[in-house]
Amino acid sequence: MPQQIRAVVVDPSVSGRLAIREVGLRDPDHDEVGIRVTAISLNRGETRRALQVAEPGWRPGWDFAGIVETAAADGSGPEPGARVVGILPSGAWAERVNCRSHAVAVLPGGVSDAEAATLPVAGLTALHALRQGGLLLGRKVLVDGASGGVGHLACQLAAAAGAFVWGHVRREEHRTAVAEWCGEHVVIGRELAAAKPHGPYWLILDSVGGSAVGAALGMLQPNGTCVVFGVSESSTATIESREFFATGGTRLYGLTLFHELMSVERASIGLRLLAELIAGGKLRPQIAVEARWSEIGSVAQRLIDRGFTGKAVLHI
Repeated sequence: MPQQIRAVVVDPSVSGRLAIREVGLRDPDHDEVGIRVTAISLNRGETRRALQVAEPGWRPGWDFAGIVETAAADGSGPEPGARVVGILPSGAWAERVNCRSHAVAVLPGGVSDAEAATLPVAGLTALHALRQGGLLLGRKVLVDGASGGVGHLACQLAAAAGAFVWGHVRREEHRTAVAEWCGEHVVIGRELAAAKPHGPYWLILDSVGGSAVGAALGMLQPNGTCVVFGVSESSTATIESREFFATGGTRLYGLTLFHELMSVERASIGLRLLAELIAGGKLRPQIAVEARWSEIGSVAQRLIDRGFTGKAVLHI
């Protein structure tokens, strides 16, 4: 019989569409570790699906931190008692989870559960996006949405790699936070084109889509790259074809994290690196909201309404 646990499920009959219910947890596969979850974090993609389109009973959740209770039968992965961070395709917002050993990493001392829980989707997205720029030492990097969950980590990682980082935000009240990671290189404007006077850029990261993509492709230096990993504004973009190809060698890369984790590098490798950077004082997640998981409905709605910047972490 499956073990009974509590998990967040989509329930249209309750306010906020998210409820904590009893569900079954199957026995782990031979390459899975059993984990007691201590903290989770919310991302816009899974949250939007849960609140707007998911069918009743769907279990959201990608990011988690916790403690290993059972080791993988095949000997891979960490031993019981280890503190870990991990990522699942869905269902991470639960008391207990089974997770492939290649998708978890042991946490070094000094990294809190809350800090760790921010890393899987946001941190790995930032890491894989920046790697599209190759060697960043002395290069100009522009991060759109620099105050967001991915953006604030991308700014710090790019700076740690030796890049000259410009952070773009749309509201003046976000300037101070972004300046902490980018120094004086903060661009305020409704459109990404506001950053053009400071370019051209070797690498541009964009999660907005729409007009931002067109603007980004016109601000690249020769052989530069624009990485798009979101469409918060619009899924349709118009580009100046001549400006794009005439620059020479410029590239547009579409990044979907779970594709990267299957085809480029397993999650455990990047998660271990990100956790070590936190432990070493080179990366500091911005946790804007920290609460109990019983508050999932209200926190999820605040995220969709852009009621805060940075990450939301819930403790179980």
